[in-house]
Formats: sequence, C-alpha cells, structure tokens
Amino acid sequence: MKVILLQDVKGHGKTDDIVEVNDGYARNFLFKQNLALEATPANLNSVKNRKKAEAAKAERDLEDARATGAKLDGKTFELPVKCGEGGRLYGAITAMDVAAALEKQGFSADKRNINIKTQIKNLGNFEAEVKLHPKVTVKIGIKVTALE
Repeated sequence: MKVILLQDVKGHGKTDDIVEVNDGYARNFLFKQNLALEATPANLNSVKNRKKAEAAKAERDLEDARATGAKLDGKTFELPVKCGEGGRLYGAITAMDVAAALEKQGFSADKRNINIKTQIKNLGNFEAEVKLHPKVTVKIGIKVTALE
C-alpha cells in the first residue's frame, strides 16, 4: 500500500515522502498513530499544495531577511555603559545587550544569532555579526561609550 508520511518514520522515510508499506503495518500502526495518510489523489494534492505554500513562505522570509540586512549592514550601534578608570567596563557587553540596542532602533534579532568576535570589556569600537536567516548574515558596528 502506498502512504504519505506525516512525520519522520525510522526505516521508512521523512515527512511528506510517499512510500510503499505492508497493508497491515499501514492500517494497524501508521494510520492509528497518525503517522501517515493513504496516498489518494486528494491527499497527494493537499501535500503538493502544502509544499508550495511552505516554499512561498520560505521565499518571503528570505526576501524579508535580505531587506532587513540591507538596512542593517554596516550600521553602528552605540551602547552607553558604566565604566571605571581607564575605560574598563563593570562586566562585559553580551549578545543580549546588542540585541536590546537593535530592538531600540526597531530591528529584531535573537541574541543567539548575534556573534561578537571578541569579548567587549573596554570602551571603543567593535564588530559583530547578526544572522538574520541561514543565508543572510550582516556585520554591524558596536560603539561602547561611557555613561555620563
């Protein structure tokens, strides 16, 4: 019997694959566990439409990331912080601090997607990478200044 897998099934295939399985296995396990659907023309059409919608959404997400990346690329963000003698900070600037600075400027970025190349423990200019999409990464500047 041909079935369309709704989830990954070990030894048979991944989601949306069309595979041939034994009738009993399909009826007694895959269908009851909601792991598969019978490969009828209607079900095949719904899978095809869902794949098209997912591809269109992925394309929109990529275009949005590229547009945001174009606005963000090369921009410098100022972070005023408390510091001691000689420009040493009380602590360090983290990805969470950079994400908050981006948020203030109207950009959204997850702190896990911000990569700061060196530890920021002094005043000065630094560089970081922001990953907006698996295919879109931009570099931004971080200017650490003393809080007055």
